[in-house]
Amino acid sequence: MKYVIIGNSTAATYAIEGIRSRDAKGKITVISDERHAAYGRPLISYYLYGRTDLAHIAYRSPEFYEKNGVEVLLGERAEKIDAENKKVLLASGKKVPYDRLLVATGSRPFVPPVEGLDSVKEFFNFMTLDDALALEKALSPEKDVLIVGAGLIGLKCMEGIADRVKSVTVIDLADRILPSILDEGGAAFVQRKLEERGIRFILGDSAAKFEENAAYTKSGKKIPFDLLVIAVGVRPNTELVKEAGGEVARGIVTDDGQRTSLKDVYAAGDNCESFDIASGTRRILALLPNAALQGECAGVNMAGGDAHFTNAVPMNAIGFFGSHIATAGVYEGECYEEAAHDHYKKLFFRDNVLKGYILIDCIERAGIYTSLVRNRTPLSDVDVGLLEKSPALMAFSEAARRDKLARRQ
Repeated sequence: MKYVIIGNSTAATYAIEGIRSRDAKGKITVISDERHAAYGRPLISYYLYGRTDLAHIAYRSPEFYEKNGVEVLLGERAEKIDAENKKVLLASGKKVPYDRLLVATGSRPFVPPVEGLDSVKEFFNFMTLDDALALEKALSPEKDVLIVGAGLIGLKCMEGIADRVKSVTVIDLADRILPSILDEGGAAFVQRKLEERGIRFILGDSAAKFEENAAYTKSGKKIPFDLLVIAVGVRPNTELVKEAGGEVARGIVTDDGQRTSLKDVYAAGDNCESFDIASGTRRILALLPNAALQGECAGVNMAGGDAHFTNAVPMNAIGFFGSHIATAGVYEGECYEEAAHDHYKKLFFRDNVLKGYILIDCIERAGIYTSLVRNRTPLSDVDVGLLEKSPALMAFSEAARRDKLARRQ
């Protein structure tokens, strides 16, 4: 059996392990347009921050590929899937045949078409290790940095460089930071902490025009800068499947075994949709845990197994300068809230289950809340009052405790 994987990040890594759990001998080939072995993308900000080094951002040990019998084609870009003849055509002209194919191509930065952007010489994205290495070369203590985008990527970049430059200004069209994962109160809590570190925010505004070293906002502000980082969002890399005739909506459409509409072609990671059990909708959940679960599921099924990924849920764990945030699910229904100077907690209940949560600087045992959201545990099985104040196994009914303990054995 010839297995081919396009992409070399989280989903691809777990797919390799999924394949090998069922097939120890089939040939596995990984195609990646990056020149690095798989690495933890969230760690690139910690590399700039000085909390890790290049030797420790690898996603698996140096022996991972050899141990699993994987041929890795680094620096090779897949240009086309020939689904009829079961081959992947590379930009170099090579053709790689497959019996089972996984498209784990992730996403790419979205660069808005803003006037004058092409005149900015020191302009960076922040998604890959090469992006981080390029930005690192430009950093110096006398430089002012403008980051366009106050989402997860923009703020992780901010954390990584804040102590290595003169100043960091973050601008976003949204009226709050981290708008995709925090409500108004949570965003204000985190913003206050970041402003205490000297970060400047311009919210509810956007860059309308650039010059080489300045941005002009829609409201008329001029923001001088030496370095510019664009982090306004990403776009899923769906083109290979779409051009091959596969079904694509916002992302690549798959079933719960990660199969696409193309025969023997699978997809996993940030380029494909999942059924979000919290919202009851199909959407892209560009999150590392979901990419891992999708990749493993795809790998098992590529090798003849019968795996299903049916409990996708949006969740995030992120931190800035020692402050920690955990979120999951959707923010709908009745709300339990703790808003203090040193922490922020919100739990959302609806239809007799915990639908979602926001935890800031009180993330201990967040896994219990995540389990409740993912498993849609009935509130009748838990002591809600105890759960709100102090999540612990004792908050569950005796029957539920026995079941959970039995699963651990």
